[in-house]
Amino acid sequence: MRMTDLITKKRDGETLSDTEIKTMISRYVEGSIPDYQMSAFLMATYFQGMTDEESTALAMAMRDSGDVIDLQMLPGIKVDKHSTGGVGDKVTLVLGPLLASQGATFAKMSGRGLGHTGGTVDKLESIPGFRVELSVDEFIRQVQEIGIAVVGQSGDIAPADKKLYALRDVTATVDSIPLIASSIMSKKLASGADAIVLDVKVGHGAFMKDVEDATKLARLMVNIGRLARKHVTAVLTDMDDPLGHAIGNALEVDEAIRTLKGNGPSDLIDVTTTIGAYLLMDAKIESDFEVAKTRLKKALEDHSAYQTFEAFVSAQGGDIEAIRHMERLISKKTVDVLATESGAIESLDALTIGLAAMRLGAGRETKDDVILKDVGIVLKKKRGDAVEKGEPLAVLHVQDQGVDDAYQMVLGAYRISQEPVAFRPLIKSVVRD
Repeated sequence: MRMTDLITKKRDGETLSDTEIKTMISRYVEGSIPDYQMSAFLMATYFQGMTDEESTALAMAMRDSGDVIDLQMLPGIKVDKHSTGGVGDKVTLVLGPLLASQGATFAKMSGRGLGHTGGTVDKLESIPGFRVELSVDEFIRQVQEIGIAVVGQSGDIAPADKKLYALRDVTATVDSIPLIASSIMSKKLASGADAIVLDVKVGHGAFMKDVEDATKLARLMVNIGRLARKHVTAVLTDMDDPLGHAIGNALEVDEAIRTLKGNGPSDLIDVTTTIGAYLLMDAKIESDFEVAKTRLKKALEDHSAYQTFEAFVSAQGGDIEAIRHMERLISKKTVDVLATESGAIESLDALTIGLAAMRLGAGRETKDDVILKDVGIVLKKKRGDAVEKGEPLAVLHVQDQGVDDAYQMVLGAYRISQEPVAFRPLIKSVVRD
């Protein structure tokens, strides 16, 4: 098999076999296929696309390029969740303990953030002492004991995906739906879960800007899961506005804790319990969606989910007293962003809010940047809220960087209208196998 033949086939719109794709990825990882040939293949794929079977073969080949986690020693159906990324997205912090409190098995590997704010691992590391690296034995034992463990993603998970993504990033082939789907699913398939819900963010603050493209991506990922014999559901959720009110690492942990105690923002609760209800059904714990969702809301209200969160943090070395007093971990140096006119919040640009948080130090522009765990933004007004001139729109928790820029960015992210603001659904649609 010559790489030039595969490039030609894809350029001409032909379909590659599983064996051809597997061999190509294996040879690329070992170094016998050079970057310039793989770049040509990626560009041909960008224009010609892939069948669902080709995308599945690519995801499986990338999965098999590294470690594949075996969770079969754990009882029951193992569940997982993945988000395509958004602003203020702290769903995993709430969802994991919530599901575990109801008897589900939630064994998750999460990554660090590159962009607006930290990833789940960065957020958890804002808790003093929290360990994101566990041995396999520790990981399994913890899940067996309390139903949940969340660790950093191993460098040996889907190394082919990391190598391909770096190449896509410099060849203008990132935004290819088959390549995006295969990339995401390669890591999910390597993580060992039996059932996965994908939170596909849609809107200005997300990678997928419109519902049509997000639906194509969702359907393809669900089909890849089915062909790989996993049960996958995709929930399309709005990301024109940030999720919740807090953007920033310790701030998002604080909001997650309040949500686990039944005092969280309604949008975060709705997204989390919707995703969780599907996973409770997949885990065979509940058979009806509405019953499952009601059960999860009750677990937030009676604090049983929070009790599991404390057990989870303690098991991974986190300081329990610290999470009981999160205000100590958040910068007390604050700046109010004041409204320049009265009216109703017509829109709130999630992307600009995320970039403002990054300017304060809450996120990374490059993978080597050090993030500040105690800074960020708390939104006092969101879409549909009334506001008076001079009233705070948001509060910046700051150190010594980017304050003036962040202030102007947050102020510019708000659009205030004198007319009533129309309702917009948070859950756009669901794609389920």
